[in-house]
Amino acid sequence: MKVLITGARGQLGRALAATAPEDAILHTIEIDDCNLTDRAAVKELMEQVAPDLVINAAAYTAVDKAESDEDAARAINADAVANVREAFAGKLVHLSTDFVFDGTSSRAYRPDDTRKPLSVYGRTKAAGEDHLAHGDVLVRTAWVYTSGGANFVRTMLRLMQEKPSLGVVADQIGAPTWAPGLARTIWGLIAADAAGTFHHSDAGVASWYDFAVAIQEEALALGLLASAIPIAPIPTSAYPTPAARPAFSLLDCSKTRELLEDGYTHWRTNLRRMLLEEKALG
Repeated sequence: MKVLITGARGQLGRALAATAPEDAILHTIEIDDCNLTDRAAVKELMEQVAPDLVINAAAYTAVDKAESDEDAARAINADAVANVREAFAGKLVHLSTDFVFDGTSSRAYRPDDTRKPLSVYGRTKAAGEDHLAHGDVLVRTAWVYTSGGANFVRTMLRLMQEKPSLGVVADQIGAPTWAPGLARTIWGLIAADAAGTFHHSDAGVASWYDFAVAIQEEALALGLLASAIPIAPIPTSAYPTPAARPAFSLLDCSKTRELLEDGYTHWRTNLRRMLLEEKALG
């Protein structure tokens, strides 16, 4: 099985390559290999590679910057998906986000729930979803992180070493996602010949404040931090950003777990695994 992975240098792209099944022949690309917003370039790429499957992990993820850069966000998050879908006749696995929801639900969002994005990022990701065809796989996820990447966990570790105290938003609720776990779910869906919309995040519930407190506690236990600093819960209003964010974006992953029969892993367990890897990286 020849698999083309876009966004190969991103957190998920690297995790997909690291967890790929033995029978997968990977062809990985980044923006400098092929501009996915260029229709002709995508057509040429598909003719050259002739993949059996495409996993689109490329995305414009600068949530706040997108508010003033909508054309670029739409080109990457929506138009590029259309280009891939037009040029490729096989199954497309596409990654999307919890930001397609408005955060007003009183329960975890199911795959078939109505989308109502609050931001340019969310709207462009929703537009990308609309280009998928029957038989494709859409995987929504949230709060992705991994060792060695640019993410909330590593930012918190740095700030906890540099700052005497931190204030972290406590009224945005969801669940973190360890990229290798997400990658294994994607490969599992492919192996099951799944089609349709699926959600994946780690089990449990957290605010960004809860996540930050856990990062400090686990990092202290592993010797990644020398001492603790005070962490205060703050409201979203105390940390204004250009883009509106859903206050509640927990994803209901029961459909995914039932199909794969692989159980649930709590986000704190995966956080510990990531920090162990981070420690090994030095």
